[in-house]
Amino acid sequence: MIGDVIGKPGRLALEAILPALREERSIDFVTANGENLAGGMGLTISTADALFAHGVDVITSGNHIWDKREIYPALESNDRILRPLNYGTHEVPGRGWGVYQALDGTDLAVINLQGRTYMQQTDNPFTEADKLLDESSEGLPPVRLVDFHCEITSEKNAMGLYLDGRVSVVVGTHTHVVTGDERILPHGTAYQTDLGMTGPIWSVIGFLPRTVLPRFINALPTRFEVGDGPVIFNAAQVDVDPATGRALAIERISRLHEV
Repeated sequence: MIGDVIGKPGRLALEAILPALREERSIDFVTANGENLAGGMGLTISTADALFAHGVDVITSGNHIWDKREIYPALESNDRILRPLNYGTHEVPGRGWGVYQALDGTDLAVINLQGRTYMQQTDNPFTEADKLLDESSEGLPPVRLVDFHCEITSEKNAMGLYLDGRVSVVVGTHTHVVTGDERILPHGTAYQTDLGMTGPIWSVIGFLPRTVLPRFINALPTRFEVGDGPVIFNAAQVDVDPATGRALAIERISRLHEV
């Protein structure tokens, strides 16, 4: 599971690293958060296709999935691109979860949720997860991966514990800063508060410092620009028992790539 991919630098790093990484580690399934892929904000059809062509099986997202309107039809037609489940269904394109098949033949579910603290007041991600996991007419396979796109660490931590034992993995995205708390929770769910970003390392969460710093120094509005230079590729590899859905191990992966 790969953290937020930031603009062209992040995409180029993923394209250079992921195919060999899949081969080297015998990885059966890959997710990547793509909401910052197109110029740092949003997702386009061409940038999504580039990820699919280089080994990403499913693209998850978050609040910035709506920034490029051209992706709206693809959210309806392509079940490999997810938007957060808890935006509901009333005049909202796309889907928040899907069932897929890994390279080894294992069926698995990917679920995309979004937090509410300091973010849009969407439907409650905790109770929406309950509806899907406990009340869905379609039984989900044992292996279940959750990307929780969320602003604050406590809400992510709460979701991990809330879903412990009911899903295989809960990882956080959105804040772009990798956390070192990867672990297996008491009931068998792998957890990490934030995967971090795949983007320029000498940046402010992926963006050129000169376009971000004025907001902190004098509160003037600025237009963010994607950073440049070396890119950090951040991800987590999770080993899961396909029969039970319990996580067996979780490992952070970090690779530096010169773009």
